[in-house]
Amino acid sequence: MSVPVSRLPLYLKPDPSRVIARLFSPGDVKRTREIIGRIEAFPEGQVGELLSGLKQNFRRQHADLLDIFAENYAAICKMIGAPPAGSRDRQLLVGAYFTMDYALESVALFNPSIVPAILQNDVPAGSVRFLMSLRAIGEGHISSIVFRLGLIDSAGDVQFEPPGEYTMSLKATVPDVFTKASLAREMAATGLTEENFKPILDRLESRFTREQLGEAIALVRQEQPSSGTVEEIADSLISLTRVNHQLHLPHKPPVFREVEIVIFPFSDLERHGIEDLRLVRFEESDGSHVYYGTFTAYDGGRAYPQLFQYAGGDTIDVNLITGECAKNKDMALFPRRINNRFAMISRIDNENLFYMESDDVLNWDQAQVIQRPQFAWQVIQIGNCGSPIETEKGWLLMTHGVGAMRQYCIGATLLDRDEPWRVIGQTREPLLVPTEEERAGYVPNVVYSCGAMVHNGMLIVPYAMSDLSTSVARIELEALLSELTMA
Repeated sequence: MSVPVSRLPLYLKPDPSRVIARLFSPGDVKRTREIIGRIEAFPEGQVGELLSGLKQNFRRQHADLLDIFAENYAAICKMIGAPPAGSRDRQLLVGAYFTMDYALESVALFNPSIVPAILQNDVPAGSVRFLMSLRAIGEGHISSIVFRLGLIDSAGDVQFEPPGEYTMSLKATVPDVFTKASLAREMAATGLTEENFKPILDRLESRFTREQLGEAIALVRQEQPSSGTVEEIADSLISLTRVNHQLHLPHKPPVFREVEIVIFPFSDLERHGIEDLRLVRFEESDGSHVYYGTFTAYDGGRAYPQLFQYAGGDTIDVNLITGECAKNKDMALFPRRINNRFAMISRIDNENLFYMESDDVLNWDQAQVIQRPQFAWQVIQIGNCGSPIETEKGWLLMTHGVGAMRQYCIGATLLDRDEPWRVIGQTREPLLVPTEEERAGYVPNVVYSCGAMVHNGMLIVPYAMSDLSTSVARIELEALLSELTMA
């Protein structure tokens, strides 16, 4: 390649000291009651002593430690069907026994995406603060999304800001009102047959509440007692009503910063992890901005595309992406509307790049192939490395290709600015190939990115090294565009 690529001496590596607190449950009501019984036998003086020791040992990792104990105590009471009992300190101690630390990035920290941060206060002249998302993997190979902040200066040099003192998993809540139309789209997206749910759905209006759904399920259970099929259908339907949810940003100390929050799996579709958030700062027609992020939920058998949306305020919306073309991974949203419609790059067949448009950011039914594997480094498949970047010469799309020995490399494609389904240039050779130092990792021979950004004529490409850790590359934008327009 005639385009020079500078690998910067920056490395983000897995840090096992970064933990979140999770509910620790034996999963058996009888055993849980027995454990609580042992704790209830402690003398009151011992309760206070044990709780004091826990606060001293674990408050360094958790600013809201006692709140965590209280929440987990309430969750355990609900699970065993028992009302709260005992003194406040004893309740907190019971909660502590059902709490565990989880080192969310103890295994890997990789697949980064980067956008300008919301807050640009106290930034040196000529610099920009960025927000980087990363996929973190911890015990049990569970993937979650974590964040880092940093600065890019006028020369394209990159510096990471220190991570926050605490790490917090965002709390989730689910909606209480639903429509049959949206539920039908979500059933189709998750492979559920709507006909199987008719005995329940026929008892509901076109718009219904969670309480009304519970009443309809109860009526069907009365008609078909001891039916395993009814129970399976009811469980599937209730699970589906938890797929779309809201994440709530913290208000209490420590003061919220992006580096402290964690998006941890919540719904049944996410129970084996959430992967590869592709962030984009989306500009609306009135000039306002919304942060979107496409990512993959994995239930242990199938991948589901989902959408993260933050328009400011206290909540992040998470929704399932539906439609005939909401398949596979690698969905990346354009940073503005095309022809007054949302536009997306995707890989719905696990091999080729597709262009899609839709009036609804959550529903995608049309797609057209725009790029197929062509060169040796992408024979197996190609995909995007994040959202397209608008330039004067067209839409710059960073891509990945898979070649011999399942080696992942990073290249680039240029799409027409007005007709982005037309490819007007592509790199015949990759820009980034795994070096000897980058080839060893959890998944060998891989360089991969979920999103880049341009600042002051420099393309900043954070990239993962063999599904283990993360670094950053810098490319002169004009040199790359010249190469693409000559290709």
